[in-house]
This record gives sequence, C-alpha cells and structure tokens, in this order.
Amino acid sequence: MWQKVAQWNTLRNQMLAGFVSVMIIVLICAGIITFNSVSTLLNTKAETQMKQIASQANGRLEALITQIDTLTLQAVNDTYLQQLLLSGVLGNEVSFSERQALSKIANHIQAYSGVSNVEVYTTDFVRLFPLDEQRLSDRVEPNWIEQADKEKGKLIWIGNDPKEPGSVLAIRRVNLIDRWFSNGGYLLVRINGSYFDFQNQMQDTGQRQLLLLADSAARPIVSDGKVLENISELMQTSSQTVTIGQKRYILVKQPSEQTGWTLMILYPVSDITDGISVLRWAIIVSGAIGSVLFIILSFLLSMMITRPILRLMRAMRNTRQGVLTPNRTTTYTAELNDLNTTYNQMVDHINGLIKLVYEKEVIQSRTELRALQAQIDPHFLYNTLEALYWSLQDKDEEELADLVVAMSDLFRYVIDNPNADVWVTMGEELEHIKRYLSIMSFRFGSRLVWEMQADEAYHHVQIPKLLIQPLVENAILHGLEGKTDPGLVSIRVEPSPVNAAELRITVSDDGPGMSAAKLQAVKGAVERGDPTSGKGKGVAISNVQRRIQLYYPALPEGGRGLDIHSVQGQGTSVSFDIPMHKEENDDSIR
Repeated sequence: MWQKVAQWNTLRNQMLAGFVSVMIIVLICAGIITFNSVSTLLNTKAETQMKQIASQANGRLEALITQIDTLTLQAVNDTYLQQLLLSGVLGNEVSFSERQALSKIANHIQAYSGVSNVEVYTTDFVRLFPLDEQRLSDRVEPNWIEQADKEKGKLIWIGNDPKEPGSVLAIRRVNLIDRWFSNGGYLLVRINGSYFDFQNQMQDTGQRQLLLLADSAARPIVSDGKVLENISELMQTSSQTVTIGQKRYILVKQPSEQTGWTLMILYPVSDITDGISVLRWAIIVSGAIGSVLFIILSFLLSMMITRPILRLMRAMRNTRQGVLTPNRTTTYTAELNDLNTTYNQMVDHINGLIKLVYEKEVIQSRTELRALQAQIDPHFLYNTLEALYWSLQDKDEEELADLVVAMSDLFRYVIDNPNADVWVTMGEELEHIKRYLSIMSFRFGSRLVWEMQADEAYHHVQIPKLLIQPLVENAILHGLEGKTDPGLVSIRVEPSPVNAAELRITVSDDGPGMSAAKLQAVKGAVERGDPTSGKGKGVAISNVQRRIQLYYPALPEGGRGLDIHSVQGQGTSVSFDIPMHKEENDDSIR
C-alpha cells in the first residue's frame, strides 16, 4: 500500500491537484455570476441606450438644419428680394426705404428659428441690410463666398463666427429667377449657438451624457467646458473609448453631410456599468479567497521543492574548490530523490574521469616535451657538425684546437645530464648562443656579424633550454646562406611593450627577407607544426613554437607563440614574449 502511495506522491500530481482545486473554486464563483449578470446587463443596456441617444441627437440636429435651410430658401425666393437685387444688378440704385423694407424678410426668418441676425449683400459684396456700409468680404473668408457660388444657391454652413463668439454663420447665394438664375447677391444668417444645444429636449434616459458639436475646423458650436480643449483630439481619434479628466467615456461620432460638422456623444463608462456592483464584489471576494488559497499552497509546494534543491545547489557549489562532492540527503518527493541519486552517481563518475584525464594529460605533456627536446638535439648536432666540416678547411692547428674546445662546451650544454631540469637561466642560454655564434664565425668568417643586447638584470629569468638558439640558427641559415656581403644577426632581450611583467626576446637578421605570400605560408606552416623549409631543415622554428605553447599555457591566446615579421630585401625578425617569473604549474610538465 505504501509503495502505491509513493508512486502517486510526485511533484507533478501535487501541483496539479493544488492548481485544479484553486481554479475550480474561482471559476465556479465568478463564472455563475458573470454569465447571469454581464450578458444580460451590459450588452442590452449599453446597446439600447447608445442607439437611442445617437438616433435622437442626429435626428434633432437634422431637423434644426432643415428648418434653417427652409426659412432661408423662402427668403431668397421672396418676390420683393428678387426684384430688389435684380434692380441692383441692372445698375439701378437701391433707395434707403427699399433697403429698410428688407426688415420684414429678416423678421420672418428670426421669428421661426434661432437666427439672431440676417444680412443681405449685393454681388459686389456691398451690404443692403442692415443699413450700414460693412462688406461681405469683411465678414467671411473669400473661400466661403467661392463655395457659395459653386453650390449655386445651396445653404453653406460656415461654422463659428470669429467676430461673434457663440454664434454660427451660414451663407446662401441668391439666384435671380427672372435672370436665368444668375447671381443676384448673398444672404448671410447668424444663428445663436444655443439653438443647437438640444440635449435638454432629448428623451431622458436617466444618464448624464455629453453632447458636442464642432464645425469642420474643430471649433466648438455646442460643447461642455470639461472637454472644450479636447475637441480636436476627439475628432481625430478612431478609438471608441476616450479618457477625459481621469474619466472614461464611450465616444459616438455622427458626421453631418449637409453642414460638414461632427456630432459627438460621450457616454460615461461608469454609467453603463452601474448596477453590476454585486458582480464586482463577488469577483473581488472570490478572487481574494482563491488568492489566499493559492499563496498558502504555493508556499507549501515551494518549501517542498526548494529545500532539497538548495541542498543540492550547496553541494554543487563545492565544485568551485575543484572537487565534486555528493549530496547524501534524501527527500519525500520521487522526482527530487531520483535527481539527487543521479547527481551523486554523476559526481562519482566525473571525479574518476577527472583523475584519469589529469593523469593522461600530465603523461602526454611530459612525453611530448621529451620528444620535442630529443628532436632538437640531433637537429642541432647535425647542423653543428656540418658547420665543423666547412670550418676545417684552411684552418691552422691553433684555430682548430679553439674550435674543438668551443664545440665540446657546446655539446656538453646540449647532451650532458639527460635527466636534468629542462629549465635554465637566461644567462646560461645566452652564453650558449655566444659559443654557437663563435663556432659559426669559423665557418662564415667576416660574413657573420652578430650583436647581443640583454640587461644583466634579466639573466636570472628561467627559460626552457634551447628555446632561443634554434631561432639564431634559423637566422644564420636563411639570412647569410648565399649572401656574399657581411650579414648582421641580432639578439635582443627587453621588456615587453604589451605587458610589463613579461620579456620580449627578438632574433633578427638583415638577410633577403620574404615576400608577403611566402611569409603567410611560413606562418601557416608554423601554426600547423609543419617544417618551414625543404630538406627537413625547417623543423627548428616549428619546434620552438610548440614548446612555447606547452611551457607557457597561461599566456593569453593573442600572445602565445612566435611573432614573425619580414620585408623582402630588408630582413626577418622573430620574437616571442615570456613571463619574467616561471609559473608554478610549469613544473608539472617537466
């Protein structure tokens, strides 16, 4: 029985049961209330009220516009006004009494609408009524007059009167019926803005909606003070909900084709959602209960998960010390217990592999260095004996004796004490190079000129044996062979310009140098470990490259190995950087 319980006591089942319980409680509480209340209250109420308000507002506005249009149309077709304007077009002067008689037409329009003023102008923009000398071009912009002419008698709604705030202007051209409907003048009416404030006349829905009316230039005709400065933004927005004064509204826009104006209705979102406070509180309460249960359950689950994981992490942090340590604690969760067991098995296996790989690397490094060292010795002896052969010609007995002594010292440095340390001091290596150059002088005579620049302060620096001499040998072989004039071989030991804690060793010659293509080929061969010249003589420089990489593994990747520079006709230089103090781990690869 306990085994069956343990099988089901998994982390997945624990989390699944907890989350399902919480979600069932929340969904049952919120789903029933939301389905019954929101679907019936919000959809029905919002759609019905917004449709009613938009329909009433648009119908009322069209009715007011139609009333003004009808009255002005009757006025421009009045017989007296037609005859008076026709007389003016024919060149007859209109008398004062005739102009004053136009007040009857103006009073008729003002009596049946919200028109506050009626103005009549001739085709020359001269005012006939009221009785003053103001011109039409001073009242409205020329483009409105041009539009009135273009529409040929249709009422043009200009919008807000710039000279009379709170008033609206409309203009209509008077077509002379007895003169082939040609232009006889203009009728300009000014309407009070309050005429279009018909919100109080609309059906009372019990809600407080805002009604806005703006002309084509986004100037308010009817507006609420709270949204007066937002009219331009409201006309440009395409969103159905807007925020004004930290209050959200539903925006409905109705453009008018007759006037070019835009009717906007702002309905408070809070009014639409009024009546669902019960739903809000039900959701809050159920959400609070679900949150408390979720927090408690999550806390318990997190404790069950994090405690064993923290113990496992604590054991894994010990890897920073270089040793993987197993975690011997156990848990009651099957997955975590399996994870811990797998980790312990992995640690034991990795520790064994690390030990095995380390031992193999040490043995391999030692073997490779010994092989490289053994490769240097016969290569060096072969070249030295070859030089001795050429030096025996035309030499007296005393010179031959000096040569033999120098070579015996040279061989003793190379092959004596085969089990001795491969590390020597910089002074010992430079002294060995001097002996080698002395022997080469017997062969080349005055053709070989050499110089050595090394401060005595660097003579104590530890360096692998025969690390510099192969580069000197290579400089003589390629820098002086085939050259009849004297050649200079220079050896310099100086601080590295890159790192003050390192030395730069440079071996250079003034031989024929190399072309760019040949230099690139030599560098590639050195990196690959291939011989850099024919007949097996190029093994020295590749050997030095590999030994530097093995003896100084701690150097940065960009500074490890040889740096070769050569200019054709000017010579070649080979340099490398080594630390002044031997690293502690260098002893492991002796």
